[in-house]
Amino acid sequence: MRTIATKPIALLLIVLMAIGSVVLWIGIPVGWVWVASRTVKSSQPSLGPYLLVLFATPLTMWLWGKLLFRLNDVYSRLTGQTHEVKSQLPWHKSMRGERQSNRPTTVLDLVMIGSVSVALTAFGVWFFFFAGSSIPSL
Repeated sequence: MRTIATKPIALLLIVLMAIGSVVLWIGIPVGWVWVASRTVKSSQPSLGPYLLVLFATPLTMWLWGKLLFRLNDVYSRLTGQTHEVKSQLPWHKSMRGERQSNRPTTVLDLVMIGSVSVALTAFGVWFFFFAGSSIPSL
């Protein structure tokens, strides 16, 4: 049942997926590095904080990804779409141009492409303008 409230709710779900995907690529890794940095008392930590970041980050990202897939399913049911958006991504095209892609493109796919672009741009800005050099000056 589509009502007049469907469009604002669908837009809200897209915004939540966008925010959630940026959190997936930036917030979760930075958050776990911050948590691990708070567990050490010296400048030479033991193996524990490194293992915490190594195992907690992918696990949290996987759980967060499941939440994003759930939001995509809610969006699909709300809008009546069959998980498909009419968009042909370049890597889904055949080099010969004669075959059609078997994998449909979802709203979450497009949101994730945008969020990865934002995350890579943010990393590049941080790395080139704010990180500083770890090479000692002579």
